Amino acid sequence: MNNVYINNIQKILPNKAILNDEIEDYLGCIAGKKSKVKNIVLRSNGIKQRYYVLEKGNEKALFTNAQLTAQAIKKLENETFSLDKVDCLSCGTTTPDQLMPNHTLMVQGELSLGAIETISASGICLSGISALKYAYYGIKCGELKNVVSTGSEVVSVSLSAKNFKEESNYKLLEKNPSIAFEKDFLRWMLSDGAGAMLLQDKKNKNSLSLKINSIDILSYAGEMPTCMYSGCEINKTQIKSWRTFGQKELMEKSILSISQDVKLLNKHIIEYTVTKPLKKIIKKRNLKEKEITYFLPHYSSEFFKKKLYEGMKQVGLEIPYEKWFTNLSKCGNTGSASIYIMLEELFNNKKLNKGETILCYIPESGRFSTSFMCLEVV
Repeated sequence: MNNVYINNIQKILPNKAILNDEIEDYLGCIAGKKSKVKNIVLRSNGIKQRYYVLEKGNEKALFTNAQLTAQAIKKLENETFSLDKVDCLSCGTTTPDQLMPNHTLMVQGELSLGAIETISASGICLSGISALKYAYYGIKCGELKNVVSTGSEVVSVSLSAKNFKEESNYKLLEKNPSIAFEKDFLRWMLSDGAGAMLLQDKKNKNSLSLKINSIDILSYAGEMPTCMYSGCEINKTQIKSWRTFGQKELMEKSILSISQDVKLLNKHIIEYTVTKPLKKIIKKRNLKEKEITYFLPHYSSEFFKKKLYEGMKQVGLEIPYEKWFTNLSKCGNTGSASIYIMLEELFNNKKLNKGETILCYIPESGRFSTSFMCLEVV
């Protein structure tokens, strides 16, 4: 089996940073009213600024997801690598621009790349790491040599006020605050961005690389109900697809908006993305805190920071905060792109040393899945 190396990491954060008090200048106000949920959510999540593809004042998207992803990939080109060497393009996203064709094909089209292998990883936050694992497998078994893997999100278009109706938000807020909170909650949590990695079977000759030692992905969808969703309506355990609604109903019920069962999230996120899976992974990979130099957690909110720490401590992997690295507060929660964007900053802006190790944690609340990835600086 080949060793697999991440030899370059790049990111794109569209337009300029948007401060918290500017959010509704870009997303708009639903029915012309300021959100009753915004300040509550922002107090907890610790995000100080974020990025949107939207133009200020008119909710117009300046970039598509495919365009944003292609921009990040183009930045991988340098004096030692050009895109015509790519064997495979592996892209993950929660928010493709269309239902079909798949996201990766649209990115390939943006780049005008010739005949190559492609795969699109669907899902939510795990789609980016799933795309990365496909690339890892391909190189490890010797089928591929140069693979570009990406994670990207353009979610602001879906969070725009024009996609919400007054009757599905503020009138509902008065009648049933918990349901409306689920509709409005994610408008203040999510951001746009794209990250790209170059994976190869040989490490960099004149600079550091990140050797992938392991990527573990575990899903608990067979045990847990749906927690984060779009394109369906959920009543207790019944799920009704968007395909079964008429056009008017789709709009009136905001079926295509992104919703989160916050109570379910808070109750189970640590158990099903940390304690249960980490017990298995610690045993399988022989993880020890003293051997970890950096811990990169993709959590959606600072609210979960202490809970995550306690969950890891519970299963015998207590990593002190001084080893933690995150850029959530300044880059926002970019979903499947978040781990790429964190690693990009660590890889390009920090003084890494050979022999240091990085443990990455990527949870997904869609139906409760998780991933832990171990990297080594070489």
